[in-house]
Amino acid sequence: MLDLGRTFLQSVERSPSAPAIVDGDLLLTYEQWLARIRCVATGLHDLGLRPGDRLLAILQNRWEAATLHWACQFAGVVIVPLNWRAKPDELDYCVRDAGAKALVFEPVSADAVLESSAAQEIPCIALDHAPGGPLSFDTLLDVTPRLDSTLAAADDISLMLYTSGTTGRPKGVPRRHRQERAAALAHVAQNLYRRGERTLGVMPLYHTMGVRSLLAMALVDGLFVCVRRWSPSQAQQAITDYHVSCLYLVPTLYHDLLADPGFDSMGVRTVTKLGFAGAAMSDGLLSRLEQAFRPELFVNHYGSSEVYTFSIEQRAGRKPGSAGRAGLNTRLRVVRLDATSPEAVTAPGEEGQIIADLRGDEAFEGYWNRDDANAKSLHEGWYFTGDIGYFDADGDLFVTGRVDDMIISGGENISPADIESVLSLHPAVDEVAVAGLPDLRWGQKVVAFVKPRGCVDAQALDTFCRGSDLVNFKRPRDYVFVADLPKSPVGKILRRKLSAGEYTSLSSPSSNVPTKE
Repeated sequence: MLDLGRTFLQSVERSPSAPAIVDGDLLLTYEQWLARIRCVATGLHDLGLRPGDRLLAILQNRWEAATLHWACQFAGVVIVPLNWRAKPDELDYCVRDAGAKALVFEPVSADAVLESSAAQEIPCIALDHAPGGPLSFDTLLDVTPRLDSTLAAADDISLMLYTSGTTGRPKGVPRRHRQERAAALAHVAQNLYRRGERTLGVMPLYHTMGVRSLLAMALVDGLFVCVRRWSPSQAQQAITDYHVSCLYLVPTLYHDLLADPGFDSMGVRTVTKLGFAGAAMSDGLLSRLEQAFRPELFVNHYGSSEVYTFSIEQRAGRKPGSAGRAGLNTRLRVVRLDATSPEAVTAPGEEGQIIADLRGDEAFEGYWNRDDANAKSLHEGWYFTGDIGYFDADGDLFVTGRVDDMIISGGENISPADIESVLSLHPAVDEVAVAGLPDLRWGQKVVAFVKPRGCVDAQALDTFCRGSDLVNFKRPRDYVFVADLPKSPVGKILRRKLSAGEYTSLSSPSSNVPTKE
């Protein structure tokens, strides 16, 4: 299999004059971009970085970040992208855990770099004259490239992503060139991308969705439109200006796009393919997107940093909530919640933990320096995802929550997803998240946190739930109306913050619902 550097050369050889990347006023063709990529690869070598060394990048989605990613693929250096909002202690941990040899940053991340003792021990390369960087990114560009061929092979490590670390220390996920290329090829196939597609590069390049968009566009000689910070109005303008043809976003960003006062469905008609991942999409948002975009393809992609694709549903509206069938490079099973054997499979309709075969072409091989995490998640050649779900009678997968998010009320196991799907269909509900709160009688009680978009009270929502097919013991016992739902940088709802009371509540005529069964 080709490494990623040679993969990029394919695109240059096929379409040297095709537009490759846009960032503000900058537009580069594949041939022009390759020249800059080769300069940066040579510049990294001149700084002393060698194949296998790790380079941290703390950057927004700008052309330099995308260029650095590709330069590392040519130089054989392992790119380690981090959230540009990272705090100094997070930076300390990742620099030392990764054994980073250098770091690239920009003004927005300068304070964290300056306050990180670990970062100050390695060469720091600054963009835009950011303080604390004795080296400038411009020096990487201002060299004569001497790397005529790539220094990496398909089995070398391409990048290491760090998981969000919401339940403890972040975990490094190293991925090889062949795993990254296989994942990108499958992404192209599963989203039916054609040559010359154009996408918004809005999902961060420290997240697997962002990396996949970057690689997929190169595979089809497409255009990557950099979006440094999310703005619904600016995103819509970019779609119009650059005739964007495909979107791959988390549900939160789709929600923001539709909620923007200036949203115009006619202005986004160049978009024919929608894809989402990172979190479940409510039935209500799914319906609104189909009406607004009328896409040819609407892909629900379920995956992770460890095994990029678990499953794919190419017609998300066909069976709302379904994550579809296993992806091209994947085998899936659902096993009992307490199982550590891949043979303890559940019956159709029975909830359990979703697991994936580690022999799949996209699967990682284990966490970096984390034997404890490997012992918890890797069993007999299978990756135990920590996600709960079931296969229905047709063989379609439904993801109902996380093992850690499971609500146990009165001895019943309750997943938030079913309840959220029902409540999302109420016309006065903008967003909703369900969590379990302590209760003396039941152990935990089901509480719905609702961001409204109209006049509604708890009684109305309780009546709505009673009129649905939601079984009674799953019905929320309390409703909390909030200004916003707490989310991670990539749009995942943080239920732990809701349970801890970290939200801004809104006044409501009544938050408690009748307890009559």
